[in-house]
Amino acid sequence: MRLWSYQLIPVLPNKMLVSQWRECLAIKRQWEKGTLKHRLVSYVMSYDKSYFKEYVSRVCDEMLHRNINFNLDLYDEIRIWAIGNNFNFIHDDNLIYSELNNRYLKQCLYNLQEKYDRGIITKEEWQLIYDNFKEYLD
Repeated sequence: MRLWSYQLIPVLPNKMLVSQWRECLAIKRQWEKGTLKHRLVSYVMSYDKSYFKEYVSRVCDEMLHRNINFNLDLYDEIRIWAIGNNFNFIHDDNLIYSELNNRYLKQCLYNLQEKYDRGIITKEEWQLIYDNFKEYLD
């Protein structure tokens, strides 16, 4: 389980973006049940739920931008759970998890590079990532 760096959401390969959506759903369900104990994501519970809503909104906005089908009712369910009926559609850069900093961005980039090296993502997918973030890799 992991939340990718915010900056990477626009360049994640489609299958990884959809997987991130599924991760968000799993995190929400476990958080609700009080069973979220995964070391890579349990920090989200120390923040107001509006941070989680912000992250999920960025994932969903990107899926909409790419015409990837997903259940909008589940998206609304997360937003209502996190912030009530306030459907603010403007992204708030103040609601960024401090754990998703530049150091973490580099870790995510090397993780993605390994996925490319192992044939999990294509050369084209890696090239898009590399072109946008090469200053963090070189």
